[in-house]
Amino acid sequence: MRLGMIGLGRMGGGIARRLIRDGHEVVGYDQGQQSVDALAKDGGVASASLEDMASKLTAPRIFWVMLPAGAITEDTITKLADIAEKGDIIIDGGNTFYKDDIRRAKAIGEKGLHYVDVGTSGGVWGLERGFCMMIGGPKEQVDFLDPIFASMAPGYGTASRTEGRNSTDDRPERGYIHAGPAGSGHFVKMVHNGIEYGLMQAYAEGFDVLKGKASDKLPEEEQFTLNLPDIAEVWRRGSVVSSWLLDLCASGLAKDNMLEGFSGKVADSGEGHWTIDAAMEEAVPVYVLSAALFARYRSRVESTFGDKLLSAMRFGFGGHVEMPQ
Repeated sequence: MRLGMIGLGRMGGGIARRLIRDGHEVVGYDQGQQSVDALAKDGGVASASLEDMASKLTAPRIFWVMLPAGAITEDTITKLADIAEKGDIIIDGGNTFYKDDIRRAKAIGEKGLHYVDVGTSGGVWGLERGFCMMIGGPKEQVDFLDPIFASMAPGYGTASRTEGRNSTDDRPERGYIHAGPAGSGHFVKMVHNGIEYGLMQAYAEGFDVLKGKASDKLPEEEQFTLNLPDIAEVWRRGSVVSSWLLDLCASGLAKDNMLEGFSGKVADSGEGHWTIDAAMEEAVPVYVLSAALFARYRSRVESTFGDKLLSAMRFGFGGHVEMPQ
């Protein structure tokens, strides 16, 4: 298939190159000309503007927006809605607030356009590992786009089949789902990121306790100087707490066991906040997720070793840099 990719940063560039590798044609546009030129060298088609991109696509044209949530995405989709023609599809693959998706889908639908929201997880590793996707939008358009999603997804990989699962739809097992109507994809991704906060916080606090066992505030016979890289490594192998996040902990600790390269001032993307808001609207208690979000706020005032581990994990999966000091 042929599509336009708007935003060729860590995620957008990775998605574009994975699609090119699988035989799709990608027309790329980014405000940074170097990113456009780099994609062209890797087999993409360069475009100089949104209008130029539109001229290089065929109906129904597919515009994939992969930009930071907020004004830049809003402005870009507004411009695309004016450029696009009836039947064209606009995809937002960033971390957009799901209520904005619902509003946009209605607005562009009145122009005869289609809107699809794709909650995308995979970070800087997605090019090689594949991207996990949670998709919202009309079934006809989602099914039409399936070859794109299938190429982006990790596939069955090495994960064992889930015992007792008998669904005829194997897309979840290959790494993507059609969650429901517009907004549902980003809603599922939002909660995914809220859970991510909680999991990361659990590892951070656990390793903080392990490191603290060497404290001279404890009786001498109770002081243990523990090898944190080794502990992370052994937990990766056969433990019930093994995960990709633990893999990132092990990698970060192996490179710098005191994590001196991180300040521990941990940023949040907004999705943790939105997850708490959704829980409040639904009257659902989320003790762990809310505590994990507040811990990030606290880290910007006074950080701990665990906060440094949070920063190391964020850098590991998404290339996220710490907040300015």
